[in-house]
Amino acid sequence: MTQQLIVGLIVAAAAFYAVWRWMPAGWRRSAARKLATGTHRAGLVDQQRADQLAASLAKTSGCGSCDSCGSCGPKAAGKKESDEAGRGALSTHSR
Repeated sequence: MTQQLIVGLIVAAAAFYAVWRWMPAGWRRSAARKLATGTHRAGLVDQQRADQLAASLAKTSGCGSCDSCGSCGPKAAGKKESDEAGRGALSTHSR
C-alpha cells in the first residue's frame, strides 16, 4: 500500500511538471502569479519572496525557441550554405 502511494505521488509530480513545462507562456505566468499570491495570503512567504517565486515559476527552463537569452549567438555565414544543402528530397542512394 505504501509503495503504491509513493509511486502515485511520483507519477502525479511528473504529470504536473510535464503540464507546467509545456503550458502556454501566458497561462504559466498567470498560474505562477496566482500561486505566489496564494502563498503570500496563506502567510507562507512575505511579499518580496512571493514576487521572486512568481518570477521564477513564470520562466521556461532550458533552451527553447524564445531567442531571449542570447546564448545561441549569431549564425555564421558559412553555416547557412551547409544547412540549405541538406534540405532537399531525402534520398538514400543516387541513380
